[in-house]
Amino acid sequence: MRQIAHILAGCLLFASCIRTDMFEKNVAIPGHAWESSFAPRIGFTINDTASSYNIFIVVRHTDAYRYNNIWVKLKSTTPGDSIATVQQFNLPLATQNRWTGTGMDDLFEHRILLYRRPVRFTRPGAYTVTLEQVMRENPLPHVMNVGLRLEKVKDP
Repeated sequence: MRQIAHILAGCLLFASCIRTDMFEKNVAIPGHAWESSFAPRIGFTINDTASSYNIFIVVRHTDAYRYNNIWVKLKSTTPGDSIATVQQFNLPLATQNRWTGTGMDDLFEHRILLYRRPVRFTRPGAYTVTLEQVMRENPLPHVMNVGLRLEKVKDP
């Protein structure tokens, strides 16, 4: 029994030392109604400019969300720049009246890949991304969280 405890402790210690090649930050939407004026700002640091990353927007909503998509404006600032690059994305959330994300009870999460090809960051340092909903309905009800996820692409 004592040996099993030592093995388990060793496994936990080893697992805590494994470096993950992923970043994710989600921001709660106040009152679960996303005002267009509420633009969560997410910062992250890139040290590895030799690797490529898949970039996702994360959206969590309830089953009462009325649309099968969400339009999001993404503003990004690179290290050393004060002018942001602005892009708009139409993020699909449902097909044929069925949510495409994962769900539990009446809550659904979507991780939507923004670019078909992985992105390589050319400068190391602090990046900032701002997410703004640009739907016609304002505030946009039943949106609980929005966020950004970066996953380092493994070399073949």
